Amino acid sequence: MSAESEQPNFTALLRPVVRESSVSEVAKRLLDHLSEGHLQPGTRLPAERQLAEALNVARSSVRGALSALDVLGIIEIRPGSGSYVRAGTSEFLPRAINWGLMLGQRRTHDLVEVRTFMEGMSARLAAERAEPADIARLEAHLEHMREAGSDVKAFIDADIAFHLETATIARNSVLSDILHSIRSLLQVWMERAGDIEGTVAGTLKEHAAILQAIRDHDPEAAERAMADHMHCASERLWSSLSTEERDEAKGAKGSTATG
Repeated sequence: MSAESEQPNFTALLRPVVRESSVSEVAKRLLDHLSEGHLQPGTRLPAERQLAEALNVARSSVRGALSALDVLGIIEIRPGSGSYVRAGTSEFLPRAINWGLMLGQRRTHDLVEVRTFMEGMSARLAAERAEPADIARLEAHLEHMREAGSDVKAFIDADIAFHLETATIARNSVLSDILHSIRSLLQVWMERAGDIEGTVAGTLKEHAAILQAIRDHDPEAAERAMADHMHCASERLWSSLSTEERDEAKGAKGSTATG
């Protein structure tokens, strides 16, 4: 029997939201259900009208949420047929993080907080274990950031490469795997803050300090430089959020960052 014909129990999903809904709240409800791992690729979601009635929201909210999940590659909307689960359950987490972060969701806070701690550990271990060839690769990533100029995508790619290289130099496979798995989160934060005045100059200065500490084989300085970078990047992101998003993310300010 195909996944499309084996319909799971949507009872937990199909209950009214507590307060007046929005596209973000409907998307969050859907993501919560998808992330539980009960749905297989190819599973058909309830019809738009059924979702709207069960959640007690306007069909436009459901339509907007489904469209957003389609853009993120989590579901596939087939005109005239319905909405189907596209990604495997193991792929839901980073995409859910992207969606939650773009909306300033508070639940993203805990995961980013852990990532901030791991970045500091990564920098510390890299300073202890870096060899000349490792440092040369970090220098190349920083130079690529400088050369990117106004090319935001090139700058972001080089920035992410710098962080992932640091994790590789740390020579801890578990730490490296975890940081690699949330690289999409890095990109979302940076894209949100990329247009804030001073982002490029500040990010370059902060990465240069991290590189120097690793070059000097100074674990304490490397961890401190990474912590400073995390704090500054968090402040830049905070500046990029709208008033509404700040209110929604209240309580998470200043504790985490990326870049």
